[in-house]
Amino acid sequence: MSIPPTQQPGSSARPPAPPARPAPQGSAPSASGPSASGPSASGPSASGPGAPTQGVQGQAAQGHSAPARRPGGFAPSSRAISPGDLERSGAIVSTITKVFQSRVVGQENLRLSLLTALAAGGHVLLESVPGLAKTTAASALASSITGSFARVQCTPDLMPNDIIGTQIFNYGSGTFTTQLGPVHANVVLLDEINRSSAKTQSAMLEAMQERQTSIGGEVYRLPEPFMVLATQNPIEEEGTYVLPEAQMDRFLMKEILTYPRPAEEHEILDRSTAGSLTGPREAVGTVTLEDVRFLQQMVDQVYVDPAVKRYIIDLVFTTRGSGPRPVPNLTQSVRVGASPRGSLALMRVGQAHALLHGRDYVTPDDVRAMRYGVLRHRLVLTFDALASGIKPEQIIDAVFHAVPMP
Repeated sequence: MSIPPTQQPGSSARPPAPPARPAPQGSAPSASGPSASGPSASGPSASGPGAPTQGVQGQAAQGHSAPARRPGGFAPSSRAISPGDLERSGAIVSTITKVFQSRVVGQENLRLSLLTALAAGGHVLLESVPGLAKTTAASALASSITGSFARVQCTPDLMPNDIIGTQIFNYGSGTFTTQLGPVHANVVLLDEINRSSAKTQSAMLEAMQERQTSIGGEVYRLPEPFMVLATQNPIEEEGTYVLPEAQMDRFLMKEILTYPRPAEEHEILDRSTAGSLTGPREAVGTVTLEDVRFLQQMVDQVYVDPAVKRYIIDLVFTTRGSGPRPVPNLTQSVRVGASPRGSLALMRVGQAHALLHGRDYVTPDDVRAMRYGVLRHRLVLTFDALASGIKPEQIIDAVFHAVPMP
């Protein structure tokens, strides 16, 4: 079963948008151009499996019937963030980028996803075949922050206490002492998370959502900032457990890594022979935890216009089979649409994406830029869709094409 072509939106459901005005220099790319995190809905997804079907691709190439408004139309009347704070945020992002690029070759989509999630204060699920620098990328991000880093290798016999901590009885004093687990760190890497049992995976729910752990009836707050980077291998099925939907929804984004280009793989070989593959020869600056907290506070202050919020709501409701212009027969392919946490994630990621590009307000292009990473793991497909080989990215493209931009 394939996603049916969506009808061109008419003018009865919403008044026509004003004519498009020329965008000022330095503004965000339009919806028809490639976004910072990957291709737009008019072209195939950068992740390969996410390439839209011919019907959706043909519609996306025609563009939306309503012309896009100029980015300045979504800006507040007064500055939401001062120019000095924007400059400091840009310096922090630039430093993290230099550290990341000194350790990882290529993978620009991954870099943008990790930076966006760090600024938004969320968690990231990384999925790819072995050898595509998932663990290296996580450690590179952690090395750019002067905080604590913990790596947990998930195995079938891993227990919850091995992650969150446990109480140890002291025979000398006759009392219990609490030993905190590796989850009490600023950046936590859960390598091959799908190899741990459901009981162990559930131990991370409280940590990821409430930013705390409960050990022996006492609550221990996790450090701030706190970020979980989990990796999983999609091709190995022996000894793995499917992540529950409740935990999948706790991840702000899910990024799928692809193979590097020939030139990038050539650079990997050059770095290996030069002895600089595992780390740069020259020291690269780092950012403090206070800088990361400042970056997250700036994301909170990024202005979101009511029209953009309404756009996000229409998108999420369309994934549930309703919305202003529903996609025909979508319920035959999607069993469960995005939850309200998906609406929050789209807005939060849009705010972080705008800040990373030097703006203090969100445009619809910011919402579209990271759409795959935010929604691909929040849509539960039906058995017919899975059997037909329909990818979540195809459905996301159909939803974004059906909902007109403000």
